[in-house]
Amino acid sequence: MAVSGMEKDGINAEDDHLDDSFGNPGLISPDKEDISRLLTVPFNGRIKGGMRPGKKIIVMGIVDPEPDSFDVSLTCGPWSEEEVSIPYFPFIQDQPFRIEIHCEHQRFRIFVDGHQLFDFYHKVKSLLSIDMIRIDGSLQITKLG
Repeated sequence: MAVSGMEKDGINAEDDHLDDSFGNPGLISPDKEDISRLLTVPFNGRIKGGMRPGKKIIVMGIVDPEPDSFDVSLTCGPWSEEEVSIPYFPFIQDQPFRIEIHCEHQRFRIFVDGHQLFDFYHKVKSLLSIDMIRIDGSLQITKLG
């Protein structure tokens, strides 16, 4: 995500000094060194306000030159087992990508580079409790929002 464009219900890293700058729009955005540290993989962060229908998470990055796999997990509290594993890797090594996670009333819709990849249905009753994101694996994160 472009840091200056982050909304009040954006994603925050698990770092108190960065939480304040993102949580309060009146404060100055972190400098480039802070952004680089903020988007380090593995990434663990909070989704302010949790998920709700109409909310979208965007992950932009670059696949590693020799990728194995990577995952993006949305959870409520402690990490759980992987929800969906796809039989192929829909990314190109050493190339940029854009993942969009759209929250709808009954499901999440996942898009990669504008193409729908899959849907998965909600397992929890309160979408607001889905307030954590974890990103790990063979990638670099360039923007998150």
